[in-house]
Amino acid sequence: MSVFVKICGLTTPEGVAAVGESGADAAGFVFSPSPREVTPERARELAAALPAGVRRVAVFRHPPPGWIARVLEAFPADWVQSDAVDLSGADLGGAEALPVLRSGAPLPPLLPELLLFEGPESGAGRTADWEAAAALAAQVPVILAGGLHPDNVGAAISSVRPWGVDVSSGVESAPGVKSPERVKAFVAAARGFEQD
Repeated sequence: MSVFVKICGLTTPEGVAAVGESGADAAGFVFSPSPREVTPERARELAAALPAGVRRVAVFRHPPPGWIARVLEAFPADWVQSDAVDLSGADLGGAEALPVLRSGAPLPPLLPELLLFEGPESGAGRTADWEAAAALAAQVPVILAGGLHPDNVGAAISSVRPWGVDVSSGVESAPGVKSPERVKAFVAAARGFEQD
């Protein structure tokens, strides 16, 4: 089975084009303070160039009340990604929730049907705890994020056996600027590891 690949933190037409050309499955747009933050209107503009079938993901980190709904009015996302506590009771406007669990944080009593397992801090390039991620991936589909790049994604897939992988800073030429070459190299490296 092919590994699901998400490229997160898109800010430029070149980055979006690289997502389409590389065959990645999802594109993430950040709506929280970050070098990768975009407005909902800018995200909609950028996402218009994505091929059909690529999932549009609205990414948050502890958004203020009402901000998720406001973003989704302007940017029709397929998934809303944020810490589980942020998604509880939020109006997702028909989008699917993608709860984030972090290395070192306590796990919820009931695991979500699909989750993103991240390093301690989003977008900082800090590697997630692969052992903890593997334990989760044995129970539910996990998208592994945190500190991934073209040179280690194969080892990560081999160790964790995730359903998917997510990269942001690991494919950048500068903070917030995706390198098309690194995006394509990441997807190729991830696709090189087929899972049974």
